[in-house]
Amino acid sequence: MLLEQAESALLLSVAVALPVLAVAAIVGLIVAAFQAASQIQDPTIAHLPRLLAVIAALVVLGPWMGSQIGSFAERMLLLAAR
Repeated sequence: MLLEQAESALLLSVAVALPVLAVAAIVGLIVAAFQAASQIQDPTIAHLPRLLAVIAALVVLGPWMGSQIGSFAERMLLLAAR
């Protein structure tokens, strides 16, 4: 029972973090390709678009992430009350 709860907690953490990490990785690849093509090596160009994309992903996916974490916490508290 405890192992199943731990497994579901780990899977939830991966499911919640993966979309935001994927957005950051995709934007990073696009920016790296742009920098390689244009030979502009300014560090601000590398980080600012990724930061903005992650903020946008958190704004869009935040309610879903919160509901997933909230429902998981509710399930765990109900199981702990038994």
